[in-house]
Amino acid sequence: MLEIRDVRLVLDAKAALAECPLWSVAEQKLYWVNITGRAINRFDPLTGKNECWPMPCEPGCIGLAESGGLVAALRDGFHRFYPADARLEKIVDAPYDMNIMRFNDGRCDASGRFWAGTMFEPRTAKLAGVYCLERGKVRNGWGPDEKCGVKVSNGMAFTADNHHVFQSDTPNHVIYQFVYDANKGTVGERREFARRPDNRTDANYGGRPDGAAIDSVGNYWSAQYEGGRALRYSKEGEITGVIYVSSKRVTMVAFGGADLHTLYITTAREGATEGELVADVHAGGIFACELDIPGRAEPLYLD
Repeated sequence: MLEIRDVRLVLDAKAALAECPLWSVAEQKLYWVNITGRAINRFDPLTGKNECWPMPCEPGCIGLAESGGLVAALRDGFHRFYPADARLEKIVDAPYDMNIMRFNDGRCDASGRFWAGTMFEPRTAKLAGVYCLERGKVRNGWGPDEKCGVKVSNGMAFTADNHHVFQSDTPNHVIYQFVYDANKGTVGERREFARRPDNRTDANYGGRPDGAAIDSVGNYWSAQYEGGRALRYSKEGEITGVIYVSSKRVTMVAFGGADLHTLYITTAREGATEGELVADVHAGGIFACELDIPGRAEPLYLD
């Protein structure tokens, strides 16, 4: 069992809900979003500088675009964002009721599609799903209509061979794996990949699966929200490693750095009591550690 405790704070952002860390190989910088803080950010690990661009509503996830800038899923729809001049251009409106739903976790696949999951904000039913933005047009990916609905879509990650895609349903403590057809951009059979115990009242509660990333040999790294850690799963769904983070609300992980050996870890302050924040002084910060096995560069969105 791999155990890593040498985790450093790289940005004391104190973000309400830091999410979707995304490493730009071209820029050697880390993009990330503050969902409830309504902002897209860019962090330079060499200088320690963080740039912040306010958004009109909550950004759930972002992707790098081949033609420059980002593609972003905000509550009100899909957008293109250009950091050079802070220009935000809407591509298409959100395909759901914005009063009860918003975009959440997502990423690009190897064919240049941008996939964005949603969250049903009442969290009382499995009504959330996934939408696909493909060359400027949005379509349904999977969800309740396919009997694959979730309460909160998280943990999306594509395997290197493009044969499978992962999705976690955070409130239900489960990680799913779908058969994936990269040529058609469609999913097939869904199976339960892993499940964590829902013992939130236990003093030793280990958290529930949030955002994730896959390394270069196929391990699935899953942030454990309220567990203060990230878990490494083998291809077979066995826990083979753990990273301990000093902040409790771990939200997502992403590989970065010059050689993609650095794992960046985002956290949140949202939902913490005043007492918890006194103890968790770096909640909402971004952390990092070094891994022996590197990650993979993120695919780019194709307009």
